Amino acid sequence: MSITLKDIKKNPAVKAYITKSDESLLAIGYTEHSFAHVTKVAVTAQAILNETGHTKREGELAAIAGYLHDIGNMINRKGHETSGALMAFHLLSQMGMPEEEIATITTAIGNHDESSAFPVNDVAAALIIADKSDVRRTRVRNKDTIAFDIHDRVNYAVTSSVITVKPDSKEILLTLEIDVESSPISEYFEIFLSRMILCRKAAEKLGYRFSLIINEQKMM
Repeated sequence: MSITLKDIKKNPAVKAYITKSDESLLAIGYTEHSFAHVTKVAVTAQAILNETGHTKREGELAAIAGYLHDIGNMINRKGHETSGALMAFHLLSQMGMPEEEIATITTAIGNHDESSAFPVNDVAAALIIADKSDVRRTRVRNKDTIAFDIHDRVNYAVTSSVITVKPDSKEILLTLEIDVESSPISEYFEIFLSRMILCRKAAEKLGYRFSLIINEQKMM
């Protein structure tokens, strides 16, 4: 029987690793990386592959990669993509997943962080877009940091973030609503331009164009 996202969510080790990873990031002042983030990434990555003509199983693998992609933060933020891939390899092997599927998922996890990311396969491409597009107000844990932390300020300013796949025009859209009183649009590009370029490369891997719309204006 194929391993599904539902199986992954029920695994007690996965629950513990996600919880402890987020606790580590909270301690060093990062935005939310807990179950809300990984669930959103899993659902979005799966939808991207489903809507770009991939098989249902490929979409499921993208969902699993999305759910597990940040568990390496439990060890250290630096190199978390590599440690997370190794942890996922061990978990999925124990659960009896076929080697080829494990390879696909761990490759995607190992290539999702912008410091070393590249859309080496379609699951990795979907994971990159899903992860880098999860910018939203609810990820900010402490509103007191908004005044001096640009990452918190930009996340807090994003009141809506939606990924849309348009097969007819071969376009993947990230549509954002930004409260410019909380943060000017220029600050979004100041910290996230490299992520948007990475999303463009990921979309191209899937045979699509990536477009960014902010406050109803197309930016790229």
